[in-house]
Amino acid sequence: MPRTDQFGLTVTTENPAAVEVWNRTVSGILAHSAAAACALAEVRDVAPEFALGHAMRGLCCMTLARGELVAIADHDLANARKALRDNPATERERLYVEALAAWIAGTPSQAIRHFEEILTRWPRDALAVKLSHSTRFMTGDPDGMRRSVERVLDHYREDHPATGYILGCHAFALEETGELTAAEAEGRRALERAPDDAWGLHAVDHVYDMTARARDGIAWITGNLAAWQQANNFRFHLWWHLALHHLELGDIDRVLELYDGEVRREHTDDFRDFANGASMLARLEIEGVDVGRRWEELADIAQRRVDDGTLVFASLHYLMALLGAGRYREAGALVGRLAEEARRAGREMDHVAREAGVPAARAIEAFWKGEPGAALEGLLRARPHLLAIGGSHAQRDVFERITIEAAIRAGRFSTAEVLIEHRSRHRGAPDRFALDRQGRLPAGEVGHGAALAVASRA
Repeated sequence: MPRTDQFGLTVTTENPAAVEVWNRTVSGILAHSAAAACALAEVRDVAPEFALGHAMRGLCCMTLARGELVAIADHDLANARKALRDNPATERERLYVEALAAWIAGTPSQAIRHFEEILTRWPRDALAVKLSHSTRFMTGDPDGMRRSVERVLDHYREDHPATGYILGCHAFALEETGELTAAEAEGRRALERAPDDAWGLHAVDHVYDMTARARDGIAWITGNLAAWQQANNFRFHLWWHLALHHLELGDIDRVLELYDGEVRREHTDDFRDFANGASMLARLEIEGVDVGRRWEELADIAQRRVDDGTLVFASLHYLMALLGAGRYREAGALVGRLAEEARRAGREMDHVAREAGVPAARAIEAFWKGEPGAALEGLLRARPHLLAIGGSHAQRDVFERITIEAAIRAGRFSTAEVLIEHRSRHRGAPDRFALDRQGRLPAGEVGHGAALAVASRA
């Protein structure tokens, strides 16, 4: 007999225990809970005939952006398709399987289309909202994130168990599209409805980062520990946000304490955890902080990822770690691999490598080698396309900082001035970094006229 999940949607399994475990899995995914992975494994054990369980494991593998996991996702796809052949299934479940197939084929935009078709027909499917949101985040589509959640928002009212989590997605999409006041209010609403909504809490903290409200951010994160301390490795990212606030306050000792004790407490090779570490060390080095041998731990991981072209965002962070540790040969090999991918046209990520990855990588390499002029020119070429690498404004800000620092070191003061002003407008307020760099510009040697070209390329 057909069974329904917590959202009233039909699921194809004869096992009532499987439905309960599936509900826990979905709730865990929405909350970024550490328990979600175990629940998903249990679903596949108790209901091997459930195609959506196999497809979801494969989709989770793809979000981890590690080359070796694509083969596992492909195995999950085969299991999901076998389950579809051997058992009745709903069209909604079939669309999830096709979304996985599209992502494995190198076209995450097609996966998004399948998620959006699900939401057109089943708008109360909160898992599809989250997956569309997450995939758009990884592929640099904040406007799409916002459109996706707003077209189904009316279906998430008091009677829907996932309303808080969907409000959290809306809050983050608002922040990434520049609606900072609305984002803060929506994120607070999300946490009221779902006290374990780590993503909604994270959205509000992004507002504090963008508006240089470091003390508000510290109070917000530390005052809502219950929302994120049971999270999966996403909690490392929230520790990173806390460290960013202390960096804004100039408390370097506390930043390093958080880095060692929380941000990189576990030396995982998840690209998101890795990016937390690499981007923080890069920020610190730009500020003249001696980070000691901290690059070495990251570089050991990055060295194993030189040939992994799964995600350009990850590759650029691997590159920073290799350069930070002085492993120039391996860094050169990574840049060469990106260049080879840029000459291809088989995957959507190849286009990202061509437009953003290669010029940014060569520029970052030049910056670390003490060639600020070349670094600036390369980053200015990459800059209009960097959104496509994915991540948030806060994450990509490390590249803005490097660009501004390169302009100052190269003596391109007018260019630096425009970059600083554009960054402050985009973020909503000047922060410590902007004010410090503005103060370094020689009086009488800056002016808008010589840098209008930069503004047009922003």
